[in-house]
Amino acid sequence: MKIALDISQIVYKGTGVGRFTDGLVRAICEYETNDQWVFFFSSLRQTIDPSLKNLITAKGFKLVETKIPPTVLSILWNQFHFFPIERFVGTVDWVITSDWTEPPSMSRKATIVHDLVFMKYPDTVEEQIRKTQERRLRWVQKESSVIFADSDSTKNDLEKMLFIEKDRVIVNYPGITQVNRKIHDTRYTIHDTRPFILTVGKLEPRKNLEKLVRAFNSLDQKKVDLYIVGMNGWGDVAIEHNSHVKLLGFITDDKLAELYRTCLFFVLPSIYEGFGYPVAEAMSYGAPVATSNTSSLREIAGNAAVLFDPHDEDSIANVLKKLIANETLRTSLSKKGQMRSRDFNWKKYYEILIKTLKANS
Repeated sequence: MKIALDISQIVYKGTGVGRFTDGLVRAICEYETNDQWVFFFSSLRQTIDPSLKNLITAKGFKLVETKIPPTVLSILWNQFHFFPIERFVGTVDWVITSDWTEPPSMSRKATIVHDLVFMKYPDTVEEQIRKTQERRLRWVQKESSVIFADSDSTKNDLEKMLFIEKDRVIVNYPGITQVNRKIHDTRYTIHDTRPFILTVGKLEPRKNLEKLVRAFNSLDQKKVDLYIVGMNGWGDVAIEHNSHVKLLGFITDDKLAELYRTCLFFVLPSIYEGFGYPVAEAMSYGAPVATSNTSSLREIAGNAAVLFDPHDEDSIANVLKKLIANETLRTSLSKKGQMRSRDFNWKKYYEILIKTLKANS
């Protein structure tokens, strides 16, 4: 088979979709032995990491780069739906689209849907993103032979909210990529002698960080800090930071890996996730995990996390208090989490992807 894959969203570093796209490209380069791949990338100012370019070309795959801004492609493909992607990638058997633009194609089409948050919680999504996703998914409904969903939760949303037939939706859990280099002598400079709770997520309404911080600040303790890793998103998110609540912004993968390894525990209070990358990542590094009992997070966590109601500050606070005090529980969660994280690997993702495309050719 000859397969074209839109990888334009790989440039959004620090986001779930950026990490997913990078992991998928690297998995294809590592595990592919028979099929041909054409990677399509479009951005006005951003570029692909040179090391990834080298990996693609060394494998003998084709990389097509254009300087068309995502907003222009969204208008061209999602709204007017003309100018087939084959004008860029040539003749292929399959086109796999990103979760931003849906180009017309003369080939069979597959797509990847990470979540339907723009439909379930529209107030937590920026208007431009919501409109783009609405337009794109109208074409997905009409044209995609296969839709890969990140979780059973997302599959159920696709079936119930967009009325997409069950046999068109394939659940395929994304893989997670560990940074294996352990840091011993050069510890991350923010880390001090106090233990810390870690959370990762953009500063935007859906991530529910305001409630987490209020729940944390309500605890009668001065021995534990809360570290918040993530870029500024959109919306009016007011974090009550103080000497125990530290906003770290975007950090590199190796520094994030160290924080996963050394935190007292990890917490993700998001209202809704299609997969919840940080939960799976934290478990893989041995961090005990607490997370929301909503959307895919309950599914991804399995029996390897303590769950809470993300809409209830008391529920969050009680779980934080419980995990701070209970070392035995943290040790148990760490072991269970490492076992659970093995279900999320890129080799398995790649195998399901290829098997599904061949079965539908």
